[in-house]
This record gives sequence, structure tokens and C-alpha cells, in this order.
Amino acid sequence: MEQPPAAQHPPGALSALQRDVAALHEVWAGGLPAWGAVRGGAQVEVEQFSDAGLIQVTDALGKVRRDVDAMLARVAAEVSKRSGPEFGDTGFAKTHGFHNPTRLVAAATGGSHGDARRLIAVGTATAERQTFTGERLPSRHRHIADALKSAAISIEAASAITTMLDRASRRSDPDRVQVVEHALVDLAARVPLETLLRGVREAEARLDPDGVEPREDELRMERSLTMREDGRGVVHLHARLDPESAAPVKAAIEALVSDVLRRREPGGDPAGDGEPHPVIDDLRTIPQIQADALAALARHTLGCTQTLAPLAKTTVIVRVDLDTLVTQLGHARIDGLEQPVSAGTARRMAADAELIPAVLGGESLPLDLGRAARLFTRTQRLALGERDGGCASCGQIIGYVEAHHIDWWERDTGATDLSNGVMLCSFCHHMIHRDGWRIHAGPTDVWFIPPPHIDPAQVPRLGGRARFELREDRAA
Repeated sequence: MEQPPAAQHPPGALSALQRDVAALHEVWAGGLPAWGAVRGGAQVEVEQFSDAGLIQVTDALGKVRRDVDAMLARVAAEVSKRSGPEFGDTGFAKTHGFHNPTRLVAAATGGSHGDARRLIAVGTATAERQTFTGERLPSRHRHIADALKSAAISIEAASAITTMLDRASRRSDPDRVQVVEHALVDLAARVPLETLLRGVREAEARLDPDGVEPREDELRMERSLTMREDGRGVVHLHARLDPESAAPVKAAIEALVSDVLRRREPGGDPAGDGEPHPVIDDLRTIPQIQADALAALARHTLGCTQTLAPLAKTTVIVRVDLDTLVTQLGHARIDGLEQPVSAGTARRMAADAELIPAVLGGESLPLDLGRAARLFTRTQRLALGERDGGCASCGQIIGYVEAHHIDWWERDTGATDLSNGVMLCSFCHHMIHRDGWRIHAGPTDVWFIPPPHIDPAQVPRLGGRARFELREDRAA
């Protein structure tokens, strides 16, 4: 595929898009075999890419898409501006046969009305402002506007950040809002959207700590559980739970599900007592196992006097700063849930004997066991969870990860110490061992060293909480 001549790329509003399209042309051509490439349609050429070429083309296409979306947001905002109610029937959208600008943009893009509304909202929030004298002023969200212009973040990320900032800024210091905006843009450029949304919730709790408890009250008032039986005799349960109510329910069900899944694994031995696998293979789906877990919990409550084995080591972890716990100002987090909770809720939950408060900033505990024990203790897992925040590799939330030895217990005679521990989800754990990644863990951060076949330079990559959580100090 030939690259368009440089004369077709004049400077201007489309210069970034044209530059990235030119880069796409270059990596596309470079991804094809040097000799014997069969020219044809896109499918034919894509099938000939090398692995390195395919990943480069994927990255280049992603950047072009972000360029196009950013320009679409600008155009959509202008369509909306010219279609305002002050124009009446002479507004832009109505004169072109559409009831409102959202429908016009949706028709033009072939997307949903929700996508169109997001484009209009982001374009409006990041547009330059103009005074009565015609003077141009920066966008009120200049960090987001700059990131969109450079194709560093997606429209979805920009929408999540602007929506939260517009909601929280009414009760926050403007300078503080700018710092948080910068930090969120930095996070959005490094992590997937799902991880960013956790950071957005965290940021809102920091910007508006007094608003966490009222939002909790709203969520609590929305809690409900409905039960109905259909014509076939199947009972349908539909629950809506606030974070405090959901935490023990979610933790208990996940403990029972995890116990089943561990028994499915080769050599699965959750009890550590050498018990073999069950005689009959367990072919239940995850939703079926969850349904059976809920039924088991109910039967246990009705008639059993002993704790179900997988639940004996199950707790709900509430993570809270010491200052927050003492002053009741600020917010806390419940492991496995993304919505922050108020200091009052944290104190109330920490008073429950079945819960563990992970208080940060207090006295440290002796957490190294050497070769005296093979499995990491509950206290060690708490400390590792605080350092890693979840899966140190991909950012999966803490409820779906396990503590693993960096240097294996048997093969490498690795110690059960914090410096030799890391929190990983099962997928990342498997891939890291399969591909030969190395891990260096310190008291506050984790670094992953890729194997030569993935990165010949083997440049270390930051992982853990330091990578996946909101860091306002990056915005200094």
C-alpha cells in the first residue's frame, strides 16, 4: 500500500489525523512480507501480516480512530450549537429534517443515540470558549481537550471524566479539580476504560467527600429484592444492593465458586490435604455454580450449625486510611467492589466481627515467613493487596486474584515473604509463567520484565497499584 505524497498533508485542523493516517500507511506496508506479498483486499493483506506487523497496525488503527472520534466530537458540538432552542424551526438539525441534533449525528455516524449524545457532550465540554469581544479562551477541560487532540485518550474515557468533573466541580475547589483532571487524563492514557472508571469513582470521592454518604443513602434507598415464579416453575430473583449490603453476599458466593473452580484445576487441592479430584467431572457454568452457592448459603442458614468450609477463611476487607477512620472525614473501599463508601460506613463495617479493617498508615506487622509456611497468610494477602491493588499485571479487582510466589516454592525454593509475593489473576499468572516474564517486587511497587521475544530491550513495566490507580502526584 503506497503512502500518499507529503503534499496532501498540509498543516491545519486535520493535520494530526492526516499524520496518523500516513503512519498507518507506513506500518501497514511494513507489516507485509518483504518478498512475495500478494496484493489484494484488506482481508488478503491482513492475513499476511507478521505478528509484529499486526500489533503495529492495530495500534495505528486505534490512534486513527481516536483522531476521527475527537474530530467528530468537535463537529457534533457545532451541530448542537447551531441547533439550539433559540433558533426554533430554523435550527440546523430541523432545517435538515431531524427533530434534534442527537438524531442528526446518530444518522450521520450510524451509531446509537447514546453514542451521539456522548459525542455532543464531550465536544461541548472540551470546546474552546469565546468572550463577547471575540477573544478565544481555553477549554474549561483543557487537559482532556489536549489529550483528545493528541489522540491519547478515547471519547469514552473523555466522557467518563467530564461527566464526573461537571457533577463534582460545583462543590470543589477549582484548582483541585484541575489537578484531578490532569491525574485522570494521565490514568486514561495508561489503562483500559474499565480500570479508568474505578479511578473516576475514586476521584469523585476525593473531590466531594461530603457527597459520598448522601450517594450511599441514595443507593441504599434503591436496594430491593424481587422474587417471582414463572409458568414453568422457575423462580426468578432480581436483587439491587448498595455496596454495604452487597459486600458480604458477594464475598460469600465468590468464596464458594472459587472453591469449586480450584478443584477443577490440574492438581487442584484447595484444602491442602492431598484430597484427589471428585470422581464426577463438574461441568456447571459459572452462573449455575453461583445459583447453587446461593442455595447452599440459604440451606446452611436454615439448618446447619457449622461454617461452610470455604467460608471459614472468607472475610470482607474494608480498606481505609487511619486519618479517615479517626476523623470520619474521607472515604474507604471494600475489596471486590468499585464504589467508594463513606468513613461512617467503614467504621460501622469495621465494628463487625466478621469483617477485617485494613487500616493504612498504622503500625506494620511482621509479615515474612521464609520457608516456614508454603501458603501466604491472610495478613500477608492483605499487605500484598494493598501494594498491588488487585492483579498487579492487568488491574483485575482484588476479589478475583490470588497471592503467588514470584520464585516458585518448589522449583526455586522461594520464600513465603512479601518481597517474593505478588497478586495475580489466574490468566496473568499462567501467561507470565508460560512466556518467561520476570517480576521484581518492592515494598510499594511491582515491576514486570518482559522476555526477549516480547521486548528485545526488556524494558521493565510498572505494575500494581502504582500503575492502575489514580495518582494525583503525577499531575504536579
